[in-house]
Amino acid sequence: MIVRWRKSSHSGGVDDHQCVELGRLASGVGIGVRDSRDPDGGHLTLSVREFAGLIEQVKQYPAR
Repeated sequence: MIVRWRKSSHSGGVDDHQCVELGRLASGVGIGVRDSRDPDGGHLTLSVREFAGLIEQVKQYPAR
């Protein structure tokens, strides 16, 4: 399966040094999260439930 990585819509562009990409992994595996500056450096694998929890936690903190 080819993973289609999607860059965060909050990315500031080419010079943004804090950007992540998300990709839906094989069915039942979950969501992949990787550093957009190092796409060959591996990724963090989260279940759909873990990813939803991460998003809820992120929403609690204002952007700096």
